[in-house]
Amino acid sequence: MELNENKQKLREYRERAKELVAQMTLEEKVEQTLHRSPAVERLGIKKYNWWNEALHGVARAGTATVFPQAVGMAATFDEDLLERVAEAVSTEARAKFNMQQKGKDMDIYKGLTFWAPNVNIFRDPRWGRGHETFGEDPYLTSRLGVRYIQGLQGHDENYLKVAACAKHFAVHSGPEALRHEFDAAASRQDMRETYLPAFKACVQEAHVESVMGAYNRTNGVPCCGSHELLIDILRKEWGFEGHVTSDCWAIKDFHEGHKVTSNAQESVAMAMANGCDLNCGNLFTYLVQAVKEGLVEESRIDEAVINLFTSRMKLGVFDRKEENPFDRIPYSVVDSVEMRALNREVAEKSIVLLKNENNLLPLDKGRIHTIGVIGPNADSRAALVGNYEGTASRYVTVLEGIQDYVGDDVRVMYSMGCHLYKDRMTGLAEANDRCSEVRGVCEESDVIIAVMGMDATLEGEEGDTGNEYGSGDKPNLRLPGIQHDILKIASEYGKPVVLVVLCGSATALTWEQEHLGAIIQGWYPGAQGGKAIADILFGAANPQGKLPVTFYKTMEELPDFEDYSMKGRTYRYMTQEALYPFGYGLSYTDFAYSDVTFVGTPDVKSGVEITFTVKNAGDVDGTETVQAYVKARREGTPNAQLKGIRKVDLKAGEAKTLTMKLPAEAFVLFNEDGEAEYIAEGYEVHIGGSQPDARSAALTGKKPQTLYI
Repeated sequence: MELNENKQKLREYRERAKELVAQMTLEEKVEQTLHRSPAVERLGIKKYNWWNEALHGVARAGTATVFPQAVGMAATFDEDLLERVAEAVSTEARAKFNMQQKGKDMDIYKGLTFWAPNVNIFRDPRWGRGHETFGEDPYLTSRLGVRYIQGLQGHDENYLKVAACAKHFAVHSGPEALRHEFDAAASRQDMRETYLPAFKACVQEAHVESVMGAYNRTNGVPCCGSHELLIDILRKEWGFEGHVTSDCWAIKDFHEGHKVTSNAQESVAMAMANGCDLNCGNLFTYLVQAVKEGLVEESRIDEAVINLFTSRMKLGVFDRKEENPFDRIPYSVVDSVEMRALNREVAEKSIVLLKNENNLLPLDKGRIHTIGVIGPNADSRAALVGNYEGTASRYVTVLEGIQDYVGDDVRVMYSMGCHLYKDRMTGLAEANDRCSEVRGVCEESDVIIAVMGMDATLEGEEGDTGNEYGSGDKPNLRLPGIQHDILKIASEYGKPVVLVVLCGSATALTWEQEHLGAIIQGWYPGAQGGKAIADILFGAANPQGKLPVTFYKTMEELPDFEDYSMKGRTYRYMTQEALYPFGYGLSYTDFAYSDVTFVGTPDVKSGVEITFTVKNAGDVDGTETVQAYVKARREGTPNAQLKGIRKVDLKAGEAKTLTMKLPAEAFVLFNEDGEAEYIAEGYEVHIGGSQPDARSAALTGKKPQTLYI
């Protein structure tokens, strides 16, 4: 629902909400500010649980389509595809909600308020939750976040399909173990250049219905009780009209972790007075006492509950079913053939080809007698899904995908090779207890496919992970356990080795880049991931994914994890050479650019339009990801920054002439005071299939075309 075009309907909802709130007691109003809101039967208000998840599919509520993890979807660089995914997710969400309502099932994860997407910036590859995000770049995160929200919320003129939530506002990316007490200190410049843009876009362009505050403090103040973040910026500067929710049990951190308040009453008063409407948790029950003690005004609680009821009214849950078109979505759409086909398409488009020496890929199964598949993620369902996942009716692992693809024509031999992170498979065994089996498989095989990486038990959220390897965040960038040793064994046989990495973040693959024939980054590719990877391996699909994060050579070159300054971080500010740069990814074909020029006289303050021709110069069909980067020609400004993306399908030999508009905002930078400005020294605009850095040129053998303003 486009609220800016439907102010009248919004006013009607708010008036209805005010009428309801005016009839409620203080205790009843306070109960409505909890994520588990009870019924008020005398007013016809049903109970409602606000907590639901849809990061990459409807999560934690039974069968649903499990799409690739968010960082994998980000690797598609495809705005249209992200909205299609979100439309599918919201369709399944409504279908499941309709089914659940018939059964009077109003439990957690059964509502229409979904706490997704996560638009935090993946500033450091050690952060365990980074795979929930759309990567390290504010522009890419903004574009994908906006379209994902629009797909979730829909475009009906009267109702939201579901309510989306931009989280975690505003500066949040680890360390996980410290999040309940940590202060993320960020300069005004970094706030405006990096940490705030995606949230601003979600609010002002996508009209996101909800915003979630982060656990940590930002510049000394808990995010869920920050007047600057929740009122000055979110409400007053950006014009946000939805509701604000806390992260789960974050309010108690005010006095237990951050020590900025003395007790629960002071904490809930601080959160409520500074713009937090909903408490994921139960601490807001202390609001009754806080009002009686004069710590917070009852009128502010009225405002919060009006915001919450308005959101529920936008979803149509207070109206008759025949008035809401989404109430007619049948349960049969869930996990349908069409959903599985879309899931496979998204997985194929998310996969990034990092290396393909001497065109080792795609494999020709007609020339192969035996394929050796090794590695702890080869037959792992956990490595398909990431976190905040739903339940698929069928999971296709990489091993199964390969077996299904080659059928009986090719022998597939398999060894798990090693434990995901331990040095032995069982506690009673000696170390390296599968190495002899790996050797046996490699010796018999014509080609070896090694499937390594991690899963969400190793990288994820504090509380969801925890073992002898780590607790949420990654201790280093290496492949865990003895996976690297298994790869060395495989390389000893002189056979072609293809490495498939399933994980949600950057790994240091320096040795692998030097010694292995082909490398694929598969992310957590969803329930259809094994089929998609097999399609890529054997050429049924042409890889088109691009890295939404930088792959560094070593962890030692990174700044301190707890330092939130962007200096030296991500492709925008790093000075060293990357192993694999942001925006990089190979194809089985080749693309060439020509006739790159401005349309008219360029004026950055009015936006700039560029025309160019891109040709598929290879002999197979493919999709190019056109990337536009802008670099200000002043010392001390960021490296060339992504400011435009375009997906182009091209048949072999086909060329298309396109135009791309870069708005005035593409040329804005921020000074130390966080003030927007244009650079008098001028700009460079780069158009091509990668960013304009030396490492990308070395890996791809080509450079983007450059224009000067």
